[in-house]
Amino acid sequence: MNLDLLQQLLPVYVAYVIATASPGPSNMAIMGVAMSRGRAPAVALALGVVTGSMCWALLAATGISAILTAYAEALVVLKIAGGLYLLYLAFKAARSALSAQAPESRGNGLPASKGALYRRGMLLHLTNPKAVLGWMAIMTLGLRPDSPAHTLHAIIGGCVLLGITVFAGYALVFSTGPMIRIYQRARRWIEGTLALVFGVAGFRLLLWRN
Repeated sequence: MNLDLLQQLLPVYVAYVIATASPGPSNMAIMGVAMSRGRAPAVALALGVVTGSMCWALLAATGISAILTAYAEALVVLKIAGGLYLLYLAFKAARSALSAQAPESRGNGLPASKGALYRRGMLLHLTNPKAVLGWMAIMTLGLRPDSPAHTLHAIIGGCVLLGITVFAGYALVFSTGPMIRIYQRARRWIEGTLALVFGVAGFRLLLWRN
């Protein structure tokens, strides 16, 4: 990658890191699973989130996202599906927070197997219509009329590596011994916080009009 291309893509990478590292439903879910289930399940969920993000990236790159934004009905369906899904996670997390003991096979409203956690992570991101709008902004920021073809590959490839670093980093940090002990002592408060985050995000998505 030459210096001019790196300078062109640096704002893209910075914007992507800020967006992915900021607290939100996906990161909170990864943190909760890391503390309650451990490293491997959290990494599986994180990889699902990254996959969902890259699906939106490919849609934005091929121009299909323009169709979604042109037809309001498509975004309405995504908003409703995403909002209801987040409210479902909020209900599961709240029920777990209200229980006296943590069920071994359930944590933060998510299933036990790594494959199911991977699919849930992907679904969590795919049902967020703001993600495709974010990727359209990133593509607009990084692509110019005279950009060579490999610029698009550099955007997606670089963001894949950054996404894995950020989301898997949350999984690794919050699955350490001290974090797990914090979870064991404050499980109900943590899962109550997760329920609140999922609930607020779900209602905001259902009420989002832009």
